[in-house]
Amino acid sequence: RARARAHAAASRPPGSAMGLKELLGGGSGGGGERDLYDGVEYWNGPYDRTGWLQKQGEFLPNWRRRWFVLKEGKIFWFKSSSLSAASKPRGVIDVRRCLSIKNADESAVNKEHVFELSTQEATMYFVADSAKEKEEWINAVGKAIVRSSSALAEREVTDY
Repeated sequence: RARARAHAAASRPPGSAMGLKELLGGGSGGGGERDLYDGVEYWNGPYDRTGWLQKQGEFLPNWRRRWFVLKEGKIFWFKSSSLSAASKPRGVIDVRRCLSIKNADESAVNKEHVFELSTQEATMYFVADSAKEKEEWINAVGKAIVRSSSALAEREVTDY
């Protein structure tokens, strides 16, 4: 069973959350947690972006500080910034599932430097340490979303 979990904070009653399979649209098949990573070596640079962010826990709505890695269209998070091949992500989001990333209303979560990432299933809130870091994360993830959607469009074959 995959230990990696995705966390949803908003668009749900307090205390409720969404599991990784639901967030990523995973079905049955039991391919294991490595399948969620698509072979991305999250412990090995170069990275699109790394840094500390706060996010809400999956089962309890308290905020937790986690090390985030954006690489090859995946957003991973960990308890520690020291990563190796043996490190297990606490969660992963495939940016192909993301619809938008933008500034969030700080009053929604009573935190400064908050931004939101939306999928069809959920809206998740993240808190950066500064306004500059928040903008850098929004830009980096936004670029990854655009790259992902461009790659999908290039692969589509139109048959008339």
